[in-house]
Amino acid sequence: MAVNLMNKTFYIHTMGCKANQFESALIIENLQKNGLVRVTKIEDADIYILNSCTVTHKSDNEALYLLRNAKHKKASIVTVLTGCVAQVEKDRLLENDFIDYVIGNDEKLSFYEIIQKLGEEHLNCAASDIMKLSEFHKAVLIDTAKTRASLKIQDGCDNRCSYCIIPFARGKSRSADIDFIIEQINKFSQHGFHEVVFTGIHIGLWGKDFGLTLIDLLKEVEGRTSIERYRLGSLNPLEITDDLLEFLCKSEKFCPHFHLSLQSACNKTLKSMNRFYKVEDYLKQIDKINSMFDLPFLGSDIITGFAGETDADFTITKQNLEKSGLSQIHTFPYSKRAGTIGADMDNQVDDKVKEKRAGIVKEISKHKLDKFINKNLGSVREILIEKHADKHSGFLKGVTRNYLTVITDSKDEQLLNSLAKVKIVKYENGKIYGKLI
Repeated sequence: MAVNLMNKTFYIHTMGCKANQFESALIIENLQKNGLVRVTKIEDADIYILNSCTVTHKSDNEALYLLRNAKHKKASIVTVLTGCVAQVEKDRLLENDFIDYVIGNDEKLSFYEIIQKLGEEHLNCAASDIMKLSEFHKAVLIDTAKTRASLKIQDGCDNRCSYCIIPFARGKSRSADIDFIIEQINKFSQHGFHEVVFTGIHIGLWGKDFGLTLIDLLKEVEGRTSIERYRLGSLNPLEITDDLLEFLCKSEKFCPHFHLSLQSACNKTLKSMNRFYKVEDYLKQIDKINSMFDLPFLGSDIITGFAGETDADFTITKQNLEKSGLSQIHTFPYSKRAGTIGADMDNQVDDKVKEKRAGIVKEISKHKLDKFINKNLGSVREILIEKHADKHSGFLKGVTRNYLTVITDSKDEQLLNSLAKVKIVKYENGKIYGKLI
Protein backbone atom coordinates (compact mmCIF):
# COMPACT_ATOMS: atom_id res chain seq x y z
CA MET A 1 0.00 0.00 0.00
CA ALA A 2 1.47 3.36 -1.03
CA VAL A 3 0.88 6.32 1.27
CA ASN A 4 0.72 9.98 0.31
CA LEU A 5 1.77 12.10 3.30
CA MET A 6 0.65 15.47 1.95
CA ASN A 7 -1.64 17.21 4.48
CA LYS A 8 -2.28 13.95 6.33
CA THR A 9 -3.37 13.55 9.95
CA PHE A 10 -1.88 11.03 12.36
CA TYR A 11 -2.68 9.43 15.70
CA ILE A 12 0.11 7.92 17.80
CA HIS A 13 -0.06 5.49 20.73
CA THR A 14 2.99 4.73 22.88
CA MET A 15 3.61 1.61 24.93
CA GLY A 16 6.39 0.82 27.38
CA CYS A 17 9.46 2.59 28.68
CA LYS A 18 10.67 6.17 28.87
CA ALA A 19 12.94 5.57 25.88
CA ASN A 20 9.83 4.78 23.83
CA GLN A 21 8.09 7.88 25.16
CA PHE A 22 11.08 9.98 24.15
CA GLU A 23 11.16 8.41 20.69
CA SER A 24 7.42 8.94 20.19
CA ALA A 25 7.94 12.62 20.95
CA LEU A 26 10.64 12.60 18.26
CA ILE A 27 8.25 10.99 15.79
CA ILE A 28 5.59 13.61 16.55
CA GLU A 29 8.04 16.47 16.11
CA ASN A 30 9.42 14.93 12.91
CA LEU A 31 5.98 14.54 11.35
CA GLN A 32 4.70 17.95 12.40
CA LYS A 33 7.78 19.65 10.97
CA ASN A 34 6.90 18.02 7.67
CA GLY A 35 3.33 19.30 7.62
CA LEU A 36 1.37 16.42 9.14
CA VAL A 37 -1.24 17.19 11.80
CA ARG A 38 -1.57 15.24 15.03
CA VAL A 39 -5.12 14.35 16.12
CA THR A 40 -6.48 12.88 19.35
CA LYS A 41 -9.08 10.52 17.90
CA ILE A 42 -8.42 7.50 15.70
CA GLU A 43 -11.49 8.32 13.63
CA ASP A 44 -9.92 11.68 12.62
CA ALA A 45 -6.58 10.16 11.59
CA ASP A 46 -5.29 9.12 8.18
CA ILE A 47 -2.36 7.28 9.78
CA TYR A 48 -2.28 5.25 13.02
CA ILE A 49 1.19 4.81 14.56
CA LEU A 50 1.84 2.32 17.35
CA ASN A 51 5.21 2.56 19.12
CA SER A 52 5.26 -0.86 20.74
CA CYS A 53 6.85 -2.68 23.68
CA THR A 54 7.82 -6.37 23.75
CA VAL A 55 8.77 -6.87 27.40
CA THR A 56 5.93 -9.38 27.89
CA HIS A 57 3.60 -11.54 25.77
CA LYS A 58 0.79 -9.37 27.09
CA SER A 59 2.33 -6.27 25.53
CA ASP A 60 2.77 -8.13 22.20
CA ASN A 61 -0.88 -9.16 22.22
CA GLU A 62 -1.98 -5.67 23.20
CA ALA A 63 -0.07 -4.22 20.23
CA LEU A 64 -1.85 -6.51 17.79
CA TYR A 65 -5.21 -5.76 19.42
CA LEU A 66 -4.67 -1.99 19.14
CA LEU A 67 -3.75 -2.21 15.44
CA ARG A 68 -6.70 -4.46 14.66
CA ASN A 69 -8.99 -2.13 16.59
CA ALA A 70 -7.73 0.91 14.65
CA LYS A 71 -8.69 -0.78 11.36
CA HIS A 72 -12.04 -1.74 12.87
CA LYS A 73 -12.76 1.87 13.83
CA LYS A 74 -11.66 3.21 10.45
CA ALA A 75 -11.11 0.75 7.60
CA SER A 76 -9.23 3.28 5.44
CA ILE A 77 -6.65 4.17 8.09
CA VAL A 78 -3.00 3.36 7.35
CA THR A 79 -1.50 1.41 10.27
CA VAL A 80 2.20 1.64 11.11
CA LEU A 81 3.79 -0.60 13.74
CA THR A 82 7.14 0.48 15.11
CA GLY A 83 9.10 -0.10 18.31
CA CYS A 84 10.32 -3.33 19.90
CA VAL A 85 7.61 -5.69 18.63
CA ALA A 86 8.28 -4.42 15.11
CA GLN A 87 12.02 -5.01 15.52
CA VAL A 88 11.84 -8.52 17.00
CA GLU A 89 8.89 -9.90 15.03
CA LYS A 90 9.37 -8.06 11.74
CA ASP A 91 9.40 -11.21 9.59
CA ARG A 92 5.89 -12.37 10.49
CA LEU A 93 3.96 -9.18 11.28
CA LEU A 94 2.93 -8.31 7.75
CA GLU A 95 1.01 -11.58 7.55
CA ASN A 96 -1.66 -9.64 9.46
CA ASP A 97 -3.92 -7.70 7.12
CA PHE A 98 -4.46 -5.00 9.75
CA ILE A 99 -0.77 -3.96 9.65
CA ASP A 100 0.28 -1.88 6.62
CA TYR A 101 3.85 -0.89 7.55
CA VAL A 102 6.53 -2.18 9.92
CA ILE A 103 9.35 0.18 10.94
CA GLY A 104 12.29 -0.85 13.14
CA ASN A 105 13.69 0.82 16.24
CA ASP A 106 16.52 2.67 14.51
CA GLU A 107 14.48 3.62 11.45
CA LYS A 108 11.72 5.20 13.55
CA LEU A 109 14.11 7.99 14.53
CA SER A 110 13.80 9.24 10.92
CA PHE A 111 10.12 8.38 10.71
CA TYR A 112 8.90 10.80 8.02
CA GLU A 113 11.75 10.03 5.67
CA ILE A 114 11.36 6.27 6.14
CA ILE A 115 7.59 6.12 5.69
CA GLN A 116 7.83 8.38 2.65
CA LYS A 117 10.49 6.12 1.12
CA LEU A 118 8.40 3.01 1.78
CA GLY A 119 5.40 4.64 0.13
CA GLU A 120 7.36 5.70 -2.94
CA GLU A 121 9.06 2.32 -3.36
CA HIS A 122 5.91 0.30 -2.58
CA LEU A 123 7.61 -1.53 0.28
CA ASN A 124 6.04 -2.41 3.60
CA CYS A 125 8.95 -3.00 5.96
CA ALA A 126 12.04 -1.05 7.07
CA ALA A 127 13.76 -2.82 9.95
CA SER A 128 17.48 -3.46 9.55
CA ASP A 129 19.54 -5.91 11.62
CA ILE A 130 19.85 -3.87 14.80
CA MET A 131 22.58 -6.14 16.18
CA LYS A 132 24.93 -4.73 13.54
CA LEU A 133 24.51 -1.13 14.70
CA SER A 134 27.61 0.26 16.40
CA GLU A 135 26.89 4.00 16.55
CA PHE A 136 24.35 5.95 18.58
CA HIS A 137 21.63 7.63 16.51
CA LYS A 138 21.85 11.30 17.51
CA ALA A 139 18.22 12.27 17.70
CA VAL A 140 17.40 15.77 18.97
CA LEU A 141 14.15 16.71 20.72
CA ILE A 142 13.12 20.10 22.09
CA ASP A 143 9.58 19.48 23.36
CA THR A 144 8.66 22.79 24.95
CA ALA A 145 5.22 21.48 25.97
CA LYS A 146 6.88 19.38 28.68
CA THR A 147 8.16 20.73 31.99
CA ARG A 148 11.15 18.39 32.16
CA ALA A 149 13.38 17.80 29.17
CA SER A 150 14.22 14.21 28.23
CA LEU A 151 17.57 13.36 26.71
CA LYS A 152 18.35 9.90 25.41
CA ILE A 153 22.03 9.32 26.12
CA GLN A 154 22.31 5.61 25.36
CA ASP A 155 20.60 2.77 23.50
CA GLY A 156 20.91 -1.01 23.49
CA CYS A 157 22.12 -3.52 26.07
CA ASP A 158 25.10 -5.91 26.25
CA ASN A 159 23.71 -8.01 29.11
CA ARG A 160 22.05 -11.35 28.46
CA CYS A 161 19.65 -11.75 31.34
CA SER A 162 17.85 -15.05 30.88
CA TYR A 163 14.35 -13.50 30.99
CA CYS A 164 14.93 -10.55 28.64
CA ILE A 165 14.37 -10.07 24.89
CA ILE A 166 15.29 -6.37 24.86
CA PRO A 167 18.93 -6.74 23.65
CA PHE A 168 17.53 -8.30 20.46
CA ALA A 169 15.06 -5.44 20.06
CA ARG A 170 17.56 -2.66 20.79
CA GLY A 171 20.96 -4.03 19.76
CA LYS A 172 24.35 -3.54 21.38
CA SER A 173 24.97 -0.73 23.86
CA ARG A 174 25.68 2.54 22.04
CA SER A 175 26.43 5.86 23.73
CA ALA A 176 25.88 9.47 22.74
CA ASP A 177 29.16 11.40 22.89
CA ILE A 178 29.77 13.95 25.63
CA ASP A 179 29.83 17.03 23.40
CA PHE A 180 26.46 16.12 21.85
CA ILE A 181 24.93 15.63 25.31
CA ILE A 182 26.32 18.90 26.66
CA GLU A 183 25.15 20.79 23.57
CA GLN A 184 21.61 19.43 23.97
CA ILE A 185 21.46 20.25 27.70
CA ASN A 186 22.56 23.83 27.04
CA LYS A 187 19.88 24.12 24.35
CA PHE A 188 17.33 22.94 26.89
CA SER A 189 18.45 25.70 29.26
CA GLN A 190 18.10 28.27 26.47
CA HIS A 191 14.52 27.06 25.93
CA GLY A 192 13.69 27.60 29.60
CA PHE A 193 14.04 24.07 30.97
CA HIS A 194 15.25 23.67 34.56
CA GLU A 195 15.55 19.87 34.63
CA VAL A 196 16.73 17.14 32.27
CA VAL A 197 16.01 13.43 32.61
CA PHE A 198 18.64 11.10 31.17
CA THR A 199 17.00 8.14 29.45
CA GLY A 200 18.20 5.04 27.64
CA ILE A 201 17.83 1.28 27.65
CA HIS A 202 20.74 0.74 30.04
CA ILE A 203 22.24 4.12 30.95
CA GLY A 204 24.65 2.51 33.41
CA LEU A 205 26.53 1.24 30.34
CA TRP A 206 26.97 4.79 29.03
CA GLY A 207 30.52 5.34 27.82
CA LYS A 208 31.51 1.66 27.66
CA ASP A 209 32.12 2.01 23.92
CA PHE A 210 34.37 5.04 24.56
CA GLY A 211 36.27 3.62 27.53
CA LEU A 212 34.39 5.99 29.86
CA THR A 213 31.86 5.62 32.68
CA LEU A 214 28.69 7.44 33.70
CA ILE A 215 30.55 9.47 36.30
CA ASP A 216 32.79 10.91 33.54
CA LEU A 217 29.68 12.22 31.81
CA LEU A 218 28.15 13.64 34.99
CA LYS A 219 31.35 15.54 35.79
CA GLU A 220 31.05 17.24 32.40
CA VAL A 221 27.36 17.98 32.99
CA GLU A 222 28.25 19.58 36.33
CA GLY A 223 31.04 21.70 34.86
CA ARG A 224 29.78 22.64 31.40
CA THR A 225 26.03 23.23 31.77
CA SER A 226 23.79 25.65 33.63
CA ILE A 227 20.84 23.24 34.01
CA GLU A 228 19.64 23.35 37.64
CA ARG A 229 18.53 19.72 37.99
CA TYR A 230 19.19 16.35 36.37
CA ARG A 231 17.63 12.96 37.01
CA LEU A 232 18.92 9.48 36.15
CA GLY A 233 17.02 6.56 34.67
CA SER A 234 17.23 2.95 35.81
CA LEU A 235 20.57 1.59 37.04
CA ASN A 236 21.87 -1.91 37.76
CA PRO A 237 22.97 -2.16 41.44
CA LEU A 238 26.54 -2.95 40.37
CA GLU A 239 26.71 0.39 38.56
CA ILE A 240 25.96 2.45 41.67
CA THR A 241 29.52 2.48 42.97
CA ASP A 242 30.84 4.22 46.08
CA ASP A 243 32.63 6.73 43.81
CA LEU A 244 29.37 7.52 42.02
CA LEU A 245 27.48 7.95 45.29
CA GLU A 246 30.17 10.23 46.73
CA PHE A 247 30.03 12.36 43.59
CA LEU A 248 26.23 12.56 43.50
CA CYS A 249 26.03 13.31 47.21
CA LYS A 250 28.09 16.48 46.70
CA SER A 251 26.17 17.58 43.61
CA GLU A 252 23.79 20.54 43.71
CA LYS A 253 22.22 19.50 40.40
CA PHE A 254 21.46 15.81 40.99
CA CYS A 255 17.94 14.89 42.04
CA PRO A 256 18.15 12.15 44.72
CA HIS A 257 15.92 9.73 42.85
CA PHE A 258 17.30 6.26 42.16
CA HIS A 259 15.66 3.46 40.23
CA LEU A 260 17.39 0.13 40.85
CA SER A 261 16.89 -2.68 38.37
CA LEU A 262 16.80 -5.48 40.98
CA GLN A 263 14.42 -8.07 39.40
CA SER A 264 14.43 -10.40 42.43
CA ALA A 265 15.30 -10.41 46.14
CA CYS A 266 16.33 -14.07 46.24
CA ASN A 267 19.91 -15.09 45.38
CA LYS A 268 18.88 -18.39 43.80
CA THR A 269 16.46 -16.61 41.46
CA LEU A 270 18.98 -13.88 40.65
CA LYS A 271 21.51 -16.52 39.64
CA SER A 272 19.05 -18.24 37.31
CA MET A 273 18.17 -14.82 35.86
CA ASN A 274 21.87 -14.32 35.04
CA ARG A 275 22.10 -11.28 37.32
CA PHE A 276 25.58 -10.87 38.79
CA TYR A 277 24.96 -9.51 42.29
CA LYS A 278 23.63 -10.72 45.62
CA VAL A 279 20.65 -9.50 47.61
CA GLU A 280 22.67 -8.79 50.76
CA ASP A 281 24.98 -6.51 48.76
CA TYR A 282 22.25 -4.36 47.29
CA LEU A 283 20.35 -4.20 50.60
CA LYS A 284 23.49 -2.68 52.15
CA GLN A 285 23.74 -0.36 49.18
CA ILE A 286 20.15 0.80 49.66
CA ASP A 287 20.88 1.52 53.33
CA LYS A 288 23.98 3.46 52.31
CA ILE A 289 22.03 5.59 49.83
CA ASN A 290 19.36 6.33 52.45
CA SER A 291 22.05 7.42 54.91
CA MET A 292 23.91 9.65 52.43
CA PHE A 293 20.97 11.62 50.99
CA ASP A 294 18.03 13.48 52.51
CA LEU A 295 15.04 11.14 51.98
CA PRO A 296 16.07 9.89 48.53
CA PHE A 297 13.41 8.17 46.44
CA LEU A 298 14.42 4.55 45.79
CA GLY A 299 12.34 2.75 43.20
CA SER A 300 12.92 -0.74 41.87
CA ASP A 301 11.76 -3.47 39.47
CA ILE A 302 10.79 -6.97 40.62
CA ILE A 303 9.69 -9.90 38.43
CA THR A 304 7.53 -12.52 40.12
CA GLY A 305 7.25 -16.16 39.08
CA PHE A 306 10.45 -16.55 37.07
CA ALA A 307 11.10 -20.13 35.98
CA GLY A 308 12.02 -22.26 38.98
CA GLU A 309 10.90 -19.74 41.62
CA THR A 310 9.41 -21.86 44.42
CA ASP A 311 7.12 -20.71 47.21
CA ALA A 312 10.17 -20.70 49.48
CA ASP A 313 12.13 -18.56 47.01
CA PHE A 314 9.30 -16.06 46.79
CA THR A 315 9.03 -15.95 50.59
CA ILE A 316 12.70 -14.94 50.68
CA THR A 317 12.02 -12.21 48.11
CA LYS A 318 8.99 -11.02 50.07
CA GLN A 319 10.89 -10.85 53.37
CA ASN A 320 13.86 -9.05 51.84
CA LEU A 321 11.63 -6.50 50.11
CA GLU A 322 9.74 -5.85 53.34
CA LYS A 323 12.93 -5.10 55.28
CA SER A 324 14.54 -3.12 52.46
CA GLY A 325 14.78 0.66 52.44
CA LEU A 326 13.02 0.95 49.08
CA SER A 327 10.40 3.68 48.54
CA GLN A 328 8.39 1.93 45.82
CA ILE A 329 8.46 -1.33 43.85
CA HIS A 330 7.31 -1.75 40.26
CA THR A 331 6.42 -5.40 39.76
CA PHE A 332 5.08 -7.61 37.00
CA PRO A 333 4.67 -11.37 36.48
CA TYR A 334 7.35 -13.14 34.45
CA SER A 335 6.49 -13.57 30.77
CA LYS A 336 8.24 -16.16 28.61
CA ARG A 337 9.95 -14.61 25.60
CA ALA A 338 10.89 -16.85 22.67
CA GLY A 339 14.62 -16.68 22.00
CA THR A 340 15.61 -16.23 25.64
CA ILE A 341 17.17 -18.82 27.97
CA GLY A 342 14.33 -18.47 30.45
CA ALA A 343 11.71 -19.59 27.95
CA ASP A 344 13.28 -23.07 27.76
CA MET A 345 13.98 -23.52 31.48
CA ASP A 346 12.27 -26.22 33.51
CA ASN A 347 9.75 -25.66 36.29
CA GLN A 348 7.80 -22.80 34.73
CA VAL A 349 5.46 -21.17 37.26
CA ASP A 350 1.69 -21.19 36.81
CA ASP A 351 0.27 -17.85 35.62
CA LYS A 352 -2.15 -17.59 38.56
CA VAL A 353 0.74 -18.08 41.00
CA LYS A 354 2.76 -15.37 39.22
CA GLU A 355 -0.18 -12.96 39.45
CA LYS A 356 -0.79 -13.75 43.12
CA ARG A 357 2.87 -13.10 43.96
CA ALA A 358 2.82 -9.84 41.97
CA GLY A 359 -0.21 -8.76 43.99
CA ILE A 360 1.66 -9.39 47.25
CA VAL A 361 4.62 -7.28 46.05
CA LYS A 362 2.26 -4.49 45.00
CA GLU A 363 0.85 -4.40 48.55
CA ILE A 364 4.38 -4.20 49.96
CA SER A 365 5.08 -1.35 47.54
CA LYS A 366 1.94 0.53 48.59
CA HIS A 367 2.91 0.38 52.26
CA LYS A 368 6.45 1.49 51.49
CA LEU A 369 5.31 4.43 49.39
CA ASP A 370 2.86 5.57 52.07
CA LYS A 371 5.62 5.35 54.66
CA PHE A 372 8.04 7.30 52.46
CA ILE A 373 5.54 10.08 51.78
CA ASN A 374 4.67 10.36 55.46
CA LYS A 375 8.36 10.80 56.26
CA ASN A 376 8.31 13.86 53.99
CA LEU A 377 5.40 15.53 55.83
CA GLY A 378 6.49 18.79 57.43
CA SER A 379 9.66 19.06 55.33
CA VAL A 380 10.50 21.93 53.00
CA ARG A 381 11.31 20.82 49.44
CA GLU A 382 12.22 22.46 46.18
CA ILE A 383 9.68 21.75 43.46
CA LEU A 384 9.74 22.37 39.74
CA ILE A 385 6.27 23.74 39.08
CA GLU A 386 4.65 22.11 36.07
CA LYS A 387 3.70 24.12 33.00
CA HIS A 388 0.07 23.12 33.56
CA ALA A 389 -1.95 23.35 36.78
CA ASP A 390 -3.66 20.36 38.41
CA LYS A 391 -6.63 19.65 36.13
CA HIS A 392 -9.02 18.82 38.98
CA SER A 393 -8.33 21.64 41.45
CA GLY A 394 -6.69 24.31 39.28
CA PHE A 395 -3.87 24.68 41.81
CA LEU A 396 -0.24 24.63 40.72
CA LYS A 397 1.62 21.36 41.16
CA GLY A 398 5.25 20.41 40.98
CA VAL A 399 7.77 17.61 41.45
CA THR A 400 10.29 17.59 44.27
CA ARG A 401 13.88 16.56 43.73
CA ASN A 402 13.04 13.30 45.48
CA TYR A 403 10.24 12.55 43.01
CA LEU A 404 7.06 13.50 44.83
CA THR A 405 4.28 15.34 43.01
CA VAL A 406 2.94 18.07 45.31
CA ILE A 407 -0.24 20.10 44.77
CA THR A 408 0.33 23.64 46.07
CA ASP A 409 -2.01 26.24 47.55
CA SER A 410 -1.40 28.70 44.69
CA LYS A 411 -3.05 29.43 41.34
CA ASP A 412 -0.52 32.11 40.35
CA GLU A 413 0.22 31.32 36.69
CA GLN A 414 3.32 33.50 36.78
CA LEU A 415 4.95 30.67 38.73
CA LEU A 416 4.42 28.05 36.01
CA ASN A 417 7.68 26.37 34.99
CA SER A 418 9.66 27.81 37.89
CA LEU A 419 11.57 26.45 40.86
CA ALA A 420 9.98 27.18 44.24
CA LYS A 421 10.07 26.07 47.87
CA VAL A 422 7.10 24.24 49.32
CA LYS A 423 6.29 22.86 52.76
CA ILE A 424 4.61 19.46 52.53
CA VAL A 425 1.60 19.59 54.84
CA LYS A 426 -0.83 16.80 53.97
CA TYR A 427 -1.13 13.37 52.34
CA GLU A 428 -4.72 12.46 51.62
CA ASN A 429 -6.45 10.08 49.18
CA GLY A 430 -3.20 9.36 47.40
CA LYS A 431 -2.35 13.03 46.84
CA ILE A 432 0.32 15.21 48.45
CA TYR A 433 -0.40 18.84 49.36
CA GLY A 434 1.98 21.65 50.20
CA LYS A 435 2.16 25.39 50.94
CA LEU A 436 4.37 27.57 48.81
CA ILE A 437 6.96 29.49 50.78
